[in-house]
Amino acid sequence: MTKVANEDQLVEFVRAARDVRSPFEIVAGGTRRSVGKPVGEIPMLDVSGLSGVIKYEPAELIITAGPATPVAEIKAVLAEKGQRLGFDPADWSRLLGSNGAATLAGAASSDASGSGKLRHGGARDSLLGFRAVNGLGEAFRGGAKVVKNVTGFDLPKLVCGAFGTLCVLTEMTFRVYPQPQLSTTLCMADVTPEEGFAALRKIALSALEPVGLAYLPANMLADGGKGAALIKLEGAQQPLEEKIALAHGLLGNAIHPIEGDLFTAIGCGEKFADIPGDIWRVMIPRAEAPRIAMELHARHWLGDLAGAVLWLAADPAEGARIREIAAKANGQAMLLRGSAESRAALGLFAPQAPVLAALSKAVKAAFDPLSLFNPGRI
Repeated sequence: MTKVANEDQLVEFVRAARDVRSPFEIVAGGTRRSVGKPVGEIPMLDVSGLSGVIKYEPAELIITAGPATPVAEIKAVLAEKGQRLGFDPADWSRLLGSNGAATLAGAASSDASGSGKLRHGGARDSLLGFRAVNGLGEAFRGGAKVVKNVTGFDLPKLVCGAFGTLCVLTEMTFRVYPQPQLSTTLCMADVTPEEGFAALRKIALSALEPVGLAYLPANMLADGGKGAALIKLEGAQQPLEEKIALAHGLLGNAIHPIEGDLFTAIGCGEKFADIPGDIWRVMIPRAEAPRIAMELHARHWLGDLAGAVLWLAADPAEGARIREIAAKANGQAMLLRGSAESRAALGLFAPQAPVLAALSKAVKAAFDPLSLFNPGRI
């Protein structure tokens, strides 16, 4: 393993790897190494030294930090000024059985957005700019350190969800948001998936700006029933009270406040951490959630983001069927946790259509023509 402490050392390392055509695995916190296809026995590049807050401008709602900065550290720095990351980065460490610290680059590169995505968008909507090194051993910049930027290609959106296969990040600039004064979780208890998802879609389409919308079936709840729809709202006291009143106006008196915040555990997959089998995230149109949930016929599942994401545990033999069901709904099934054999056979996502696959190949070749970075992971 080789460790780099700055961008100059990284450039030197990549150029040396390019000269001998030696691919390598990029590692920082190491919490997501078991996501995607195994990369095999290849050298590792430790970029954990590229860490720390570089510049924080609370008045401008912008923070710049090294990619290996732990998410927990960024949250603590922002909390001191009453701010937060809008995409609510999800830490899959417990689900994946990882021991490291989840990092900024890990969250953005895997597009691990939590329930905050409902209001503020995903990681790609918060990443304003970055510095990185490409497969030619060249340092370059993408985006800008400003909220409004209309120049050039929107490269930050490309690196989010690329799982480190396009470049090695050295600096990241995120837009941040004010931390709300108060929040509450409302529950519509004892409802079927059809009833629950219908209620969540109604809230999602309203002016309430929810920051959490999830449906949990009976066996994922402590108190049973048919299932429950959960709604998280936030704001200052009076606006929050008005939101709660509007929610009652939309859904009636069937909703009531509950203690605690379940949405962090939902977004981090902690509900499935102790459940055996492969763990999937199935991204689908919200309106299809009740039907697809029943068609998947998983014993353990739940719906997040008002049904746009279904989490489920399944036997490894079910992979092809899950992918087929998702594809018929114009969705995508992501194998988040699985054995090395499952991941090698199924991959992180289903194979792309020929036109899209050709486009992805061209983008990859532009950034990393020799496929040095995390080869074959996605």
